[in-house]
Amino acid sequence: MTSGPLKIEDKDAVRLLTLNRPEKLNALDIGLTRALIEALNAAEAEAGVRAVVLTGAGRGFCAGADTDEFKQLTPDNQALVDERAILSATLQGLPLQMSKPVIAAVNGVARGGGAGLALSSDMVVMAQGASFGYPELQRGIVAAVVMTSLVRAVGRKAAFEMVALGRPVEAEQALALGMINRVVDEAEVVPVALDLATALAGNRREAMALTKGLFYRTLDLPFVEALEEGREANRRMRAFRA
Repeated sequence: MTSGPLKIEDKDAVRLLTLNRPEKLNALDIGLTRALIEALNAAEAEAGVRAVVLTGAGRGFCAGADTDEFKQLTPDNQALVDERAILSATLQGLPLQMSKPVIAAVNGVARGGGAGLALSSDMVVMAQGASFGYPELQRGIVAAVVMTSLVRAVGRKAAFEMVALGRPVEAEQALALGMINRVVDEAEVVPVALDLATALAGNRREAMALTKGLFYRTLDLPFVEALEEGREANRRMRAFRA
């Protein structure tokens, strides 16, 4: 097990990544963002890792961007502004681009980039009493890179209300909106997520990767083109070896 801003543990074929800045509600500073990107890429590359679970230490999943860094993100420090934007976009897109399933275990508050990180995961288990929120506009900024995953998860009207009003969405409402898969007691969030990840890890590696890739490609395609992608996937799976 490794620690620091990100705890990394292996539970058989499942890698558990725990955001470990509990005193900051696991807010994403540059260091934690880099650590998450490195850890997700490492999990993707390692043959023994078949699924990933993301969660947070303490009472929060992730409070979003660490606002203490904002005072450095000015036009006079454009290189750092650009680096931060690239890191944020990379992290938000990475779980969906991986061939291995990623499950978010949302144990507490998830705001801005933290909500985006959860929604960019393939499945979400959420604690009763946890909530999502996008408070950026009320702080004079924009829910920018996280907006893509939000719109895909809930649709236009609900997504616009969330980013425009900034009001938290509680677990049961998130379930009703289709943002998450399960609502459980707080103590069960990580165990349930690990159970789901273990079940997914038991699937054939090639079939899991092809299923996930096809699923997200078809989201962006017209019906006929999506059928063609399915036909190609059908052809490819015939080459799987027992």
